[in-house]
Amino acid sequence: MRAAQVKAFGGPEVLTTVELPDPVPGPGEVLIEVAHADTIFVETQVRTGLFRAYFPVEPPYVPGGGVAGTVTAVGAGVDAGWVGRRVTSFVTGSYAERVTAPATAPTPVPDGLDLRTAAALVHDGVTAAGLLEHTAVGPGDRVLILGASGGMGTLLIQLARARGARVVAAARGARKSALVRELGADAVVDVSEPDWVERARQALGRPEPTRAAEAGDEATTGTTAEADADAAAEAEAAADVVLDGVGGELGLAAFPLTADGGRFSAHGAPSGGFAAVDAAEAERRGVTLFGIGDLQFGEAEARRLTAHVLAEAAAGRLRPVIGARFPLTEAAAAHAAIEGRELIGKVVLGM
Repeated sequence: MRAAQVKAFGGPEVLTTVELPDPVPGPGEVLIEVAHADTIFVETQVRTGLFRAYFPVEPPYVPGGGVAGTVTAVGAGVDAGWVGRRVTSFVTGSYAERVTAPATAPTPVPDGLDLRTAAALVHDGVTAAGLLEHTAVGPGDRVLILGASGGMGTLLIQLARARGARVVAAARGARKSALVRELGADAVVDVSEPDWVERARQALGRPEPTRAAEAGDEATTGTTAEADADAAAEAEAAADVVLDGVGGELGLAAFPLTADGGRFSAHGAPSGGFAAVDAAEAERRGVTLFGIGDLQFGEAEARRLTAHVLAEAAAGRLRPVIGARFPLTEAAAAHAAIEGRELIGKVVLGM
């Protein structure tokens, strides 16, 4: 079978197409004929040798961790009824035409949902749904989403709105801003603008400045009571939940936008590192911090979340945005496109 293999740590060019022996399902396993493989940004970082403490892989290896396809064989002890079923599954080494997985891993794909769409939900759908559960996003919450035009960000907008939240989406550039607005964001801020933090604060509910303040007349800014009211309004112009899928300086700049007693999730690091939020400051303000470690789901929880997002997509209530599809033989080009940051949504590999 064909597979894409990382032959050494480095740039996209280290991904090459190779021929490998067909996998055979062992006891308790299924064999999946892959239709589409999911891709996520962190795979490009692992390919360069980053985050080895979290992803202890050594070249040569087949990257990727999620597929959509059809079960074509089962190992000993597995119900033969799986054969012929369309499924998604978390796997090891998904950039391949065929993969094996524990029989407890696959989730059936609902009738009427195409496998390409299902593949786009394997990682990002599960992570987005689980993140909103962990951060307890609910009706009336003001939610700021960084990296809103990415594969997971586009899903977070839709799922947070479905939970009754008011969503402020942060994206880069006019095209990406238009996309997140189309997906239902209540307000959009462009992080390429130097005053994006202030714009985000205003979008989260900050009132217009008083007429006296606009005039710069300190003597007529009002009474102490008015000043206290303005300070209270300033405090209210904040996010109950900040979902940082970018990290680095942007994530750090977003932290002050979190309301006292709010929740801040630093789960993304496409900038090269997670937002280095001051834990002591968060504790002082009563802000609950979440990180990538909070998004490691057990098998049963992952299947539950997968079934949920697949059902939402099948019902037309959730739309993953697929920015591009590459054939398996062009996995290097797919990684280059992901790293180029010009695409919106996510990239899937087709067999």
